[in-house]
Amino acid sequence: MSSLARPFQNALAGPSKLARTLHTSAPAPLAKAGPLSPRPAEVPGLSGKSGALRMIMFGKPGAGKGTLSGRLVKKYELLSLSTGDLLRQHIAEKTDVGKLAEKIVASGGLIPDDIMLQVLTSKLDALRDKHWILDGFPRTLGQGKLLDAHLRAQNMPLSLVINLDVPDSIILNRISDRWVHLPSGRVYNMSYNRPKVHGYDDETGEPLTKRPDDNPEIFARRLEQFYESTSPLLDFYAAQQASARSATQLVTLAGNTSDEIWPLLEATVTHIAPGLRVREDERRRASIQEAMLLRDDKAMKGSPYGQGPLYAVKSSL
Repeated sequence: MSSLARPFQNALAGPSKLARTLHTSAPAPLAKAGPLSPRPAEVPGLSGKSGALRMIMFGKPGAGKGTLSGRLVKKYELLSLSTGDLLRQHIAEKTDVGKLAEKIVASGGLIPDDIMLQVLTSKLDALRDKHWILDGFPRTLGQGKLLDAHLRAQNMPLSLVINLDVPDSIILNRISDRWVHLPSGRVYNMSYNRPKVHGYDDETGEPLTKRPDDNPEIFARRLEQFYESTSPLLDFYAAQQASARSATQLVTLAGNTSDEIWPLLEATVTHIAPGLRVREDERRRASIQEAMLLRDDKAMKGSPYGQGPLYAVKSSL
């Protein structure tokens, strides 16, 4: 059994052990974040023309992968690549691999790992100098090894593997408060990430729904499956990080909510890939907000209410 696996005896009891298992000493730790050793400047493939961020993110179902990756993609010039979307695109465009995949899906079969790799790498190979994050791949150790071998052969290895560690008890308690906008996949939680209007999606105004599998019994089984499939993958990437020649860094970020983990994730990503640029619309929004704050500050200083107690005393004399 994988050294990171643990018996799933009671999903409601105690915090996850994954983060504590993976944490090691770091020269410059990022709060609860996992190791940043060796430093990015010392890691092959993270400087010069090879400085593109190539990233995957693991986390239990309900840990906030979609929310956090969505924040990264919204703020930074970072592409999100979904294997499901790419597969549907190949099928729609009737490419050779798409035709093969369509036959397998129509017969009720599972897409083999090598076919999924072809679907994914047909896109990745054209993004050598781009920053990207993978969604939905790899899910198994076999897929992880295939992806790693291909990327290394192309001299574009993964630079960052993020493991989100949220306690099992927190996840199982939060699913009862979770609502989703099915067409977009946007997730809301009534405890900490409420929609602007109760029951409706912020972007479209369409109604939110509950996922059929959002109940404790089904979710406990999904957590069990996560440990069985993902623990070997994390062991694999931990071994990669231990290799002196590896450019891949595995970082575990622990927290109870996406809002807690977000600053750790953002600090880690920008530390690993300092060349990652903020999107132009986000820069404009930040600039406008800063200008408004400066205007308000000047207005306060120029008003009687901004002069402090001394002005009040003089006015009363």
